[in-house]
Amino acid sequence: MNPIRVMVVDDHPMWREGVARDLTEAGFLVVATSGEGRQAIRVAAAARPDVVVLDLQLPDISGVEVILGLRAALPSVRVLMLSASGEQQSVLDAVKAGATGYLVKSTAPAEFLEAVHRTAAGDAVFTPGLAGLVLGEYRRLAAGPGRGSGTAGAVEPATPQLTERETEVLRLVAKGMSYKQIAQRLGLSHRTVQNHVQNTLGKLQLHNRVELTRYAIERGLDD
Repeated sequence: MNPIRVMVVDDHPMWREGVARDLTEAGFLVVATSGEGRQAIRVAAAARPDVVVLDLQLPDISGVEVILGLRAALPSVRVLMLSASGEQQSVLDAVKAGATGYLVKSTAPAEFLEAVHRTAAGDAVFTPGLAGLVLGEYRRLAAGPGRGSGTAGAVEPATPQLTERETEVLRLVAKGMSYKQIAQRLGLSHRTVQNHVQNTLGKLQLHNRVELTRYAIERGLDD
């Protein structure tokens, strides 16, 4: 199996180098590092990382702008925020821009390395407490104008495209369950759950699990 390709973006050289070293020692392939947002976007297009570990605060442009630029340059990339800030608005802004997960820098090294693995696999990874914040915000948005304004027609465009099992997995994703938890609940392998999620993403033309979660909540599939 090819190693997971990771890029580290942080404006503090010692922190950036330390994270890159930890990743390399854990078996990841660090394909690039950068201390500036615009440079990171340019480099990522050539280095083609699977995961970008990104700080929120950069000297030239914001982390949100970097996420948008990375997603435009490399749509398949997954972005894991690693920031000193755990403020609610910072987390929500990053996720809405397309970040797959969000950790604070006080996270233990072993938890961080596991989070990179999970991010590469398509899982949404958050520092404890933040996952509930994100799901709560999506539910708040979904409860606004648009949800419930129709009847079952609101889900009809997507539902016929999904198999019964894919819909079942999607409902559990919307409840904030991890792949491991979904696999245990449904008696499936972790890989099978991943395959169902990837198939669903493709059918709905979404990019990551965070977008999938919002899609499901907007359609009431988390009830």
